Amino acid sequence: MFKHETVETNAGWLIILTLLAIGVGGLVEIVPLYMIDETVEKVEGVRPYTPLEQRGRDIYIREGCYTCHSQMIRPFRDEMMRYGHYSLAAESQYDHPFQWGSKRTGPDLARLGGKYSNEWHVQHLVAPRSVVPESIMPNYPWLLEDKLDISDISDRMKALKLVGVPYSETKAEFDANVEKFGKDVAEMLDINKATENLIAQAQSGNYDGNKSDITEMDALVAYLQVLGTMVDYSKYDEEYFVNFR
Repeated sequence: MFKHETVETNAGWLIILTLLAIGVGGLVEIVPLYMIDETVEKVEGVRPYTPLEQRGRDIYIREGCYTCHSQMIRPFRDEMMRYGHYSLAAESQYDHPFQWGSKRTGPDLARLGGKYSNEWHVQHLVAPRSVVPESIMPNYPWLLEDKLDISDISDRMKALKLVGVPYSETKAEFDANVEKFGKDVAEMLDINKATENLIAQAQSGNYDGNKSDITEMDALVAYLQVLGTMVDYSKYDEEYFVNFR
């Protein structure tokens, strides 16, 4: 049996044993992937973000919200009692980059959608301590003042399409989305109508309470309100998800 000193002072043995450890570790991680058909759960409802939601997500990342909030509920009792059903890989399949993580200066946001009203979100973002006195979150008043830049929304969607997000440009792609997501969703994923769809959703949703302008607040609240709302967990038994682990 080798002593630590023998390995640490002999470059040859150190290299050989290091490569052996890496090889075994790699095999342990990689081989099981060939034993299962799919690691992303097959669930209904998950779709790419609409143009407005996607711009909201861009703002969420720009403002560094991910540095204090995760979007990943782990499969532990305490987590699920506080936040809801644990996060599925399927829910993040169109996220680039995904917003998982373990940093929780603030609560996890994976199931935030629909929990509070649009008005609450606006007030919370403008002056967090007015609704959560113990909050240490900074104020974001400019979101309510700055108009949303929508000039490049089509280019943003095209970039995401390159990495696999099924936004459509051609009729064939649109028809495929109709079959997969339904016509209403497919319409929202059409790059050729990106600006039109963004404006329509912002005006109908009126997320910031002001229909005269489309602000960054509109986009961010639209994004926050969709988080965790796509999958209806009442349709699935817990045993169903075990098959994908």
